[in-house]
Amino acid sequence: MLCTDFDSLLCDYIDGTLESARVPAFEEHKQTCASCAELARDAAAAVRFIAVAETPEPPPELITRIAFEIPSGAVRKGWRSALLGWIHPVLQPRFAMGMAMTLLSFSMLGRFAGIEVRQLKLSDLQPSAVWAAIDNRIHRGWERGVKYYENLRLVYEVQARLQQWTEQEDEERKAQGQTSPAQTKELPGSEGKGSK
Repeated sequence: MLCTDFDSLLCDYIDGTLESARVPAFEEHKQTCASCAELARDAAAAVRFIAVAETPEPPPELITRIAFEIPSGAVRKGWRSALLGWIHPVLQPRFAMGMAMTLLSFSMLGRFAGIEVRQLKLSDLQPSAVWAAIDNRIHRGWERGVKYYENLRLVYEVQARLQQWTEQEDEERKAQGQTSPAQTKELPGSEGKGSK
């Protein structure tokens, strides 16, 4: 028998409802496995304690509180009770905190995306207006990306041509036996050293 089987049969064993065919295998595992034997002892002790413990008496004012807080016994029906039953889970603190964090996240994303915050008008909520705004943003974003790519390509092209021209100029000067302007420039503070 495995420890998982032992765990699942423990309650039946303590209650005395375990099938007689399974009892020998259960007791054999209890004798061979120290952790399962300890679990069985703890569970049996808990059951004995519960059997010995007194039944708690409810305080007398509890009945009065229940009587005053429960409506007159009639089940409330109607749209108001249905609405309250639907809204009640939304008013839980964990849900409210989750909504607050969601709104904060969306507001931060909106600020980083450059979305301006303004008061909504009824005309802003029309599906055609929403679709037009989304379409406008997508096209503007696409155009910005294309423009950035083209500007970047132009910058690389200019840099490549400048590098090509400077290399051609250096090769021409070497062919003519002249030194390049970079070689003729003297370091600062070195002009008086050659005259001594």
